[in-house]
Amino acid sequence: MKTLYLVIPCYNETEVLPETSLMFREKIHTLIHEQKISENSRVLFVDDGSRDETWKIISSLARQDEIFEGIRLSRNRGHQNALLAGLLEAAKYADITISMDCDGQDDIAAVDKMLEEYEKGSEVVYGVRSDRKKDTFFKRGTAQLFYRIMKLLGADIVYNHADYRLISVRVLKELEKFEEVNLFLRGMVPLVGFPSSTVYYERKVRVAGKTHYPLKRMLSLAFNGITSLSVRPLQLIACMGIGIALVSFVGVLWSILMYFMGKTVSGWASMTCIVCFISGVQLISLGIIGEYIGKIYLETKHRPRFIISEYTEGMKEEKEQKDE
Repeated sequence: MKTLYLVIPCYNETEVLPETSLMFREKIHTLIHEQKISENSRVLFVDDGSRDETWKIISSLARQDEIFEGIRLSRNRGHQNALLAGLLEAAKYADITISMDCDGQDDIAAVDKMLEEYEKGSEVVYGVRSDRKKDTFFKRGTAQLFYRIMKLLGADIVYNHADYRLISVRVLKELEKFEEVNLFLRGMVPLVGFPSSTVYYERKVRVAGKTHYPLKRMLSLAFNGITSLSVRPLQLIACMGIGIALVSFVGVLWSILMYFMGKTVSGWASMTCIVCFISGVQLISLGIIGEYIGKIYLETKHRPRFIISEYTEGMKEEKEQKDE
């Protein structure tokens, strides 16, 4: 039987963790009892530098039940970095990993379907939302716009998929070779390849606490995803520049023609509009180019994507035994 690790990133989850941890434990015990996974399967929490009591709760859970294990990052590195840290750590002990959110919104019943797809030969199984009825009109509209833009820009991502997925250790070992610092796992995992499939589920309401993904962070993640996976925006800038240059050239010819025909009229309105438009285009273009240059700057530094500062007792012992 295969060893499964549930990888759960956590950031300031004091309110929700005591409740959802019971759900995770029950699912692992049930799967072990049904002999679908081995007794060495675990729930691995990743504390992304929380400022509340999250790490104390994780440590307490690990002392109470060996099913629970945890690692703590030295500082807050963001959801994607924390998730990757957990996946790569789990790859040392597991055959299969399933990543999901800590808030209980990802339907844990879909885990059984994912394991079934894995048994059929899928190395990656994507958890895909069946609908977005529980989202607000604004969030639903912006999410759909994001996926359409990503597709238009040539990024290979799964529609309505976040970070609820099954990944085999074979795939994780290949994913580890992707050394970029600017992480967008939703786009990176499909790039690895291997047989994949999808499982549909209904996303639930958050069990407790408040979301850690307000509009600002969602927009940041979306823009990071676009600029990390595609150079199409740079190509669009070049095309736009060529188009504006052609229009400007026609405008120059027209101005010269009107001058010799004696039909020119001095005016500031048209000139102001043209200057403002061109200036706006230039600033937007420079901003996009600057974003790419900033990413190049970060990548060339080769800084670590995460630093693990602490392990729960059980995991610390496993790590020492493996190192020996």
